[in-house]
Amino acid sequence: MQDVLLTKLEKIQADISELKLLKKDVLSFKETCEYLQVSASNLYKLTCKKLIPHFCPMGKKLYFKRVELDDWLLTNKKGVINQDEIESIAANYLLKNSIKKGGMA
Repeated sequence: MQDVLLTKLEKIQADISELKLLKKDVLSFKETCEYLQVSASNLYKLTCKKLIPHFCPMGKKLYFKRVELDDWLLTNKKGVINQDEIESIAANYLLKNSIKKGGMA
């Protein structure tokens, strides 16, 4: 019985920690690892290669804006595209090809 209660309390504590992350605008390095569910070494690689938006105000500690992380996560969307996106892709294709050929026919 005590094990079940302890497990439930640990789950509640984890849920509270997760909610705290969602309320913060700026996350520390450790919080960002938790938020993105990545290892510290993976996050360091992303920051070193400047592949993820981050801040380093004092030259040591790294900070991340949660909103920018969300935007970064949503880049390179794969899968189904809607009608507006199809029309935009088609218009860009026609525009690029007509320029290459020296104008519209």
